[in-house]
Amino acid sequence: MRDSAGTDMAAVIGPCAGIPADRMAFIRQVLDRVGDKWSMLIIAVLEDGPLRYTDLQRQIPGISQRMLTHTLRRLREDGLITRTAYAEVPPRVEYALAPLGRGLHEIVKRLIGWAADHHDEIRVNRAQAGTAASSRF
Repeated sequence: MRDSAGTDMAAVIGPCAGIPADRMAFIRQVLDRVGDKWSMLIIAVLEDGPLRYTDLQRQIPGISQRMLTHTLRRLREDGLITRTAYAEVPPRVEYALAPLGRGLHEIVKRLIGWAADHHDEIRVNRAQAGTAASSRF
């Protein structure tokens, strides 16, 4: 489908209908980035202000040093967080939400809250689906 300006659109109806087709690949990349579990948790943890690397690692159980470093780098490349290095001995580096990341924070916080609120229900559904699948074979 084409819009009035002759631009190919990603879809005729639905949430992608207003998005030009040539932007969809990039939009999927952005959604993959901000939608992964580590990115969302980092954005949520930075709500109260800047944190050092070790503080982030302590507040995000299960994240490896490698994954934290990788995710921080990617979030910084996208302009969602900032990294500030202070010329001190020993050196100090802090990470904080950038304005773009603050705009995403409320969405992430609500999604994490939704997952926590529905944890038990989802766990039951998964167990039932697993039981139903195993009884078919």
